[in-house]
This record gives sequence, structure tokens and C-alpha cells, in this order.
Amino acid sequence: MQRRQLIDFLKGCRARLTPSQVGLPDTNRRRTPGLRREDVAALAGVSVTWYTWLEQGRDIQVSADVLERISTTLRMSADEREYLFALVQHRPAPPTPARVETVSPTIKRMLDAIAVPAIVLTARWDVIAWNDLAIHVIRDYAALPAERRNLLRILLVEDDAYRRNPELYEATARRLLAKFRVDYSQAPGDPAFEELIADLSASCPIFDRLWSLAEVVGTHEAIVTHARAGMVFEHSSYVPEGASKQRLIIFTPCNEASVARVNEALAESKSGARRPTQVN
Repeated sequence: MQRRQLIDFLKGCRARLTPSQVGLPDTNRRRTPGLRREDVAALAGVSVTWYTWLEQGRDIQVSADVLERISTTLRMSADEREYLFALVQHRPAPPTPARVETVSPTIKRMLDAIAVPAIVLTARWDVIAWNDLAIHVIRDYAALPAERRNLLRILLVEDDAYRRNPELYEATARRLLAKFRVDYSQAPGDPAFEELIADLSASCPIFDRLWSLAEVVGTHEAIVTHARAGMVFEHSSYVPEGASKQRLIIFTPCNEASVARVNEALAESKSGARRPTQVN
């Protein structure tokens, strides 16, 4: 554990809550503001001694279930929950039940301002936002139902342009799965990931053949040929601040022909009624 940070963090979380906020009577006899250790222990279903040891940063075994109860008791935000698991177990917090992910207004405005195609992915590679140039140059994601806007499914199953070029299809599948294995490993037990993998295993022969390989790569960055657009892009990936499970993917054209075609698409986009950034 990172002892000092954990001590200060848990004490701070206790101090900001009043007994009435968690359903306890306020006797007005408390010497310090906030909850007592006894209150947190009782609400989380652990002993006072055990919770005291945790808050003191002692070297004790702490299960994910107990950390979840403490997180709930102390009314932690999603970011604070992640921080608690990082301090105590040195790993990301377990996935929460599936919910619809959205992008912030700041990310929407940035997508509209970027002069190259760009999309936003979830950790499971669901496409949840894209700019107008992505529609002009790559594909209209809005034409697909929301549940089918998964980038792996689109490239390996939905888009037959890749399958018409077996060599490119094989190389693309290997590159995508090498990165997806890393993302999957960071979401143990997430039923949404398991559902996607089961679906692709049943519906996509190349996924079923390659998924068990040990090839891994930790970045989306690569220079790739886009089969549908016939263009060469350099992919770069960024994590938006405040949305650690999302990835902004930017498609930068990297030869003269591709630059020219993106510029043409940009001019077409500006000459007509510009569509706003699309979100899932």
C-alpha cells in the first residue's frame, strides 16, 4: 500500500460526511467533524479493529468485496473508487455494471475542431463519438445500430472491404487483436467483454482462429491502410482527462494522396451544412 496517501484519503472521506448523511443520529458530542471509525466499520460490516488497521495503512489482506463496501459507505465517486483500489490493491477497480458511456462536451467540441478523422472508443472498443470527417472519409457510424458500433465487429465482421484482401485482412486482425488482448486483460470478469468475445468467436472465423495467440501490443499507434477508403493513415491514441476508460483515436493521413483526399473531404464538409459531432 501507499501508506501516507491511504491514511489521508480515508480520513478525508470520513471527515466530509455527517452522520445524518448515512442515516446515523447526530449526538452533537463528536469532537471532530465527520464519521468516526466505528461508524464506517459498522456500516461496512467489518470490525473496528480491522478498519482501524486499514486506515493506518497496515499490511493486511483486503478483498475487493470489502473495498466495495467501504467505497459505498464513504460515498466515493467513480474516480475515488478507482483511487482506493489503486492504493490498496495496486490494480484498477473491478468493472461496474454496464452503463451507456458518453463523451464530455469538451471532447465533442475538440472532435469538431480536428481537421482529420477522429473517433472515441470505450475500453471494449465501442465507438461512442466521431467527427464529421470520419463520416466523410471512413464510414457513417450512425448508420449502424448502437449495439453494433463495436470497432472489432465492424472491421472483422461488418466491413467486407477487408475480407476482399486476405493479406490485409489477416494483418489487420492480428494488429487489432494484439491490442484488444491488453485491454481485455484490464477488465477481468467484465460481462460485456465476455459477451463480445463469445459473439465474435461464434460469428467470425478469423477471430476464433487468432484469439488464442499470445501476440500483444500496448498501443493503438500504427500506420495502416484503410481498405474502404483506400488511404494510408497513422493512428494515434489519447486518453481524455477525466475519462480514463475512453480512447480518442486520430487518423492522420500520411502520404500525399491521402492528405489530398482528406483535404477534399474537409472542403466538402465545410461547403455544405456541417453536421455536429455524432455521439452514441
